Amino acid sequence: MMAVPMVGRAPALDELRRAWSRVRSGGGPITAVVTGAPGTGKSTLVASFLRAGNPPRTVLAGTARVHSPAPYDWLASVLTRRDTTGIDVPADALSWLKQDPDVPRERYTPEALLRIAVTAVRALVAAAPAVLVVEDLHALDPASHNLIAELATTDLPALLLVTSQPAEEPLTTRTLARLTGQPGAVRRHLSGLLPAEVGEVLRHVYGVEAASPEMAEAVWRRTGGNPHQLSELIAIEGTLLARQPQPVELTAREREVLGLLAEGMPNKQIARVLGISVRTVTVHVSNLLRKTGASSRTEAVLWALSGDHRVGWRDNRSAARSQSSA
Repeated sequence: MMAVPMVGRAPALDELRRAWSRVRSGGGPITAVVTGAPGTGKSTLVASFLRAGNPPRTVLAGTARVHSPAPYDWLASVLTRRDTTGIDVPADALSWLKQDPDVPRERYTPEALLRIAVTAVRALVAAAPAVLVVEDLHALDPASHNLIAELATTDLPALLLVTSQPAEEPLTTRTLARLTGQPGAVRRHLSGLLPAEVGEVLRHVYGVEAASPEMAEAVWRRTGGNPHQLSELIAIEGTLLARQPQPVELTAREREVLGLLAEGMPNKQIARVLGISVRTVTVHVSNLLRKTGASSRTEAVLWALSGDHRVGWRDNRSAARSQSSA
């Protein structure tokens, strides 16, 4: 499903590639910040970048703990995946940063620990261009925020690639401001896909004939253009998109109800538009599911959008809306 979230992300991917090219050419450290709501493809963008041409040999990637973030979570995640032999920092401090259990822990001041953490990252990067991947900045602990902000101001030959949900609390807001304020910083925000981009995804998955503009619009309304929700819809209910529907005889009222379902209306609103009871609408919806073989309202709409009969129900939908306006 890689093609789903990457549709519409080519400009962001190209900008990351250009930033990496500048780092590789000796252009100094560069910070790239990618924000977006959950499901908009931030992690997929990072993964696609790391697989692109001229991939980095050194990648230091870390994430936050899901439940109980501890100090320097990002660095602990990095260190547990790397060979730390030869890193010139005190062994007990390194064990503390790795969050090793049951080890003696010497007390260090926050400033001393920050210097040791930066030294550890420098040793891992060495002199070769590297990419430092910080995912879900918004979920990281305050010590990790301080470390990431400090790394952005060093002379490391690295692309510091940070992803985050939009800032909703002061710590993330301040850190994002510090990161994006660095010279040459790259800033990208991933929003939902447009209807035309949803159509591109459907054509990629099901072929040209299965992806009409009407279907793309309906799926876009259903998912809000969110790539993750689009992937889930295709995985769970997408078989309806891949097959041509069998001829089904629908009554004029059923076609009206189907058209209003495509507008995303609940039963109460459909009843109000058509001037009928909610109970009657429920009966019509049940008949639609039975006749079309759909297991949900969404599947029924997708069934309608994928066949030659879609013009008929669109005409009935327009008539119903005109009647409501009158």
